[in-house]
Amino acid sequence: MLPGQRRIRRADEFRAVMRGSARAGSATLVVHLGRLPEHPGQDAQAPARAGFVVGRSVGGAVARNRVRRRLRHDIAPLLDQVPAGWGVVVRALPGAAGATGPVLRADLAAALRRCVTRVGHGPETEPVVSR
Repeated sequence: MLPGQRRIRRADEFRAVMRGSARAGSATLVVHLGRLPEHPGQDAQAPARAGFVVGRSVGGAVARNRVRRRLRHDIAPLLDQVPAGWGVVVRALPGAAGATGPVLRADLAAALRRCVTRVGHGPETEPVVSR
């Protein structure tokens, strides 16, 4: 399960990640990877965080919540691949509701891996988003 301090909850953080991001998608979801905005009292090297956007096109409330729970569970071990101070926003597409667990997990892992490779981050360099 994804702890609360590893989740994106503020609208300005969702916007920042989705606007200045690397993006990769599949038939079931789209993953955005971008730098989180800094807030007063926040550590610049805070761990990576994740947020989820599951709209009505995915299905009714039960289907949307099921997809969100599965994504939260699946992204927890993958956040170690993301640089500190960055965020991941996962936007579920209508196909996510009918996807099996292994398919959704594989799509998430592959899309996140593609985003991370598009973002250059070395120990001595500042991360840069490339498209």
